[in-house]
Amino acid sequence: MTGQITTARSAPPKRTRFKLEGRSVALDHRVHAARGDLADISLAGVLFSAHYARAVELTCVAPGAPILSQPSHNAEAVSELLRGESFHALDVTTDWAWGFCGYDGYVGYVRRDALDVKEAVSHRIVNQSAPLFSRADIKAPIADHWPLGARFGGEAEDSFLATGDGFIHGRHAAPLDSPEGDWVSVAQRYLGQPYVWGGRGHRGIDCSGLVQVALGECGIAVPRDTDLQCEGIGAPIEASAPLQRGDLVFFPGHVGIMTDATHMLHANAHWMTVVVEPLADVVARLAPHHEQPIIARRRIAQ
Repeated sequence: MTGQITTARSAPPKRTRFKLEGRSVALDHRVHAARGDLADISLAGVLFSAHYARAVELTCVAPGAPILSQPSHNAEAVSELLRGESFHALDVTTDWAWGFCGYDGYVGYVRRDALDVKEAVSHRIVNQSAPLFSRADIKAPIADHWPLGARFGGEAEDSFLATGDGFIHGRHAAPLDSPEGDWVSVAQRYLGQPYVWGGRGHRGIDCSGLVQVALGECGIAVPRDTDLQCEGIGAPIEASAPLQRGDLVFFPGHVGIMTDATHMLHANAHWMTVVVEPLADVVARLAPHHEQPIIARRRIAQ
């Protein structure tokens, strides 16, 4: 017998494969953050990705920041962040952040310099635009303008609200916990604002953006795009029922808000602005291009 000691060799660990359970789900990439190399960790159970990330909540500190389809200044704008709104970043580089909006889950790229650490907000702008004064004085120089719906943290100082960036007059703002009661009245504040694809009110707005922000100011959260709004807002109106103030009328790729039984307020690319006009005129313009100009009429219970 020799002095050599022998040991039993352990079996190699059993290999297992990652397996997704259940039926495959077709994800809408507008509102599910997944790209070729990375996905939101909340999708791990339904989508295989090379990498997953847990989002970091940031705040938009620019008056408005376009959400782009690609990390390029020449890319198409798909939506817009307003000042004080949150953005959940999954990938951050020197120039860009990729992730989704806290408000509606919309996915895209935002300029990195438009975002900063999470900020506590207490008030919102209620005018179409509010001047940001450099000091608490109506004669003070104007540092910037914040759009309707912009959010910020403010402390009362005389007739103003002091923010980290300047002063907002109290008549131009309201507490976040005091929503509006009439979304038609809110939408009317945008009359004359330019039509801008992807806009939500900073220097321009589009049709579904107008519906989203007007309802949002009344505490009603709705999706971003017209097709999602058509499926998810209110209830269908019977064909024989007359329209009324506040009803939504949907067309192929378009939506408007009725101000009464016959007139509609909408941001549109025909007039390139927000206008009120007879619904019959809109239908007549679309009739040569669509067999059925109106595809849905929806009413929100009040």
